[in-house]
Amino acid sequence: MEEAGVDAEAEAGGAQAPSRQFSCAEAEAAAGAAPEEPCGARGSPQPAPAQPPGDAAARASVSNGEDAGRERELVELKIVWNKTKHDVKVPLDSTGSELKQRIHSITGLPPAMQKVMYKGLVPEDKTLREIKVTSGAKIMVVGSTINDVLAVNTPKDASQQDAKAEENKKEPLCRQKQHRKVLDKGKPEDVMPSVKGVQERLPAVPLSGMYNKSGGKVRLTFKLEQDQLWIGTKERTEKLPMGSIKNVVSEPIEGHEDYHMMAFQLGPTEASYYWVYWVPTQYVDAIKDTVLGKWQYF
Repeated sequence: MEEAGVDAEAEAGGAQAPSRQFSCAEAEAAAGAAPEEPCGARGSPQPAPAQPPGDAAARASVSNGEDAGRERELVELKIVWNKTKHDVKVPLDSTGSELKQRIHSITGLPPAMQKVMYKGLVPEDKTLREIKVTSGAKIMVVGSTINDVLAVNTPKDASQQDAKAEENKKEPLCRQKQHRKVLDKGKPEDVMPSVKGVQERLPAVPLSGMYNKSGGKVRLTFKLEQDQLWIGTKERTEKLPMGSIKNVVSEPIEGHEDYHMMAFQLGPTEASYYWVYWVPTQYVDAIKDTVLGKWQYF
């Protein structure tokens, strides 16, 4: 009886005896697999290899950056030169100088011989974004190619110079009776300020506070998108296509050289001139270039 109890206790004790933990190597050996590398090395996480500077992920990060996005931002423009329109897309951060190079590639007109206008002359050192060019804007270009310049007839030039010299001998416009009755009223109190010796782009607002031939108030609005000049008075507004205006003449007002008297020729003769008085001198060249769209020799 005692021996049977001892055997039972031994059997029970054997069942409760803690089992010994196998090492990695022993476990692999028991499974029949030969370890190729230490268990600890396989068990610990390894850092991911650093990506080379030129890999695809790095390049994608740069290409999707803010600067690259700005470089890709394009604006649609209508380039108008010599009565021909060209639809182009250019980066919004292009400078006026870069725009001239693009115009050269389209028209063959050398940059040095271009006058590029958007609400006046486009500065070469400013971007289209800075001067607030919008999509669909019309860019006016005036200038002559080298071939056009070489084709000019010398005798014709001489006759133009003679005609100009003859015109200079005439009495100044501001002294003629038809103009004196307006000029003698004096400078309008609400006329826009003038800056002598400076050329500026056309302002974003209409030129106002001036007189017309009858002594009434007149304002000039330049609708470049519609290629129109609006001449407005208290009674009505005339909307004139710029292509219908045959000539623009101007002359400084004696004693007030920082202002001009200016006429728009609306018909075939001088009788069709629409006169405007007290035009600020800084806008005179921009008005002529915008309305006529070509080089003038007067």
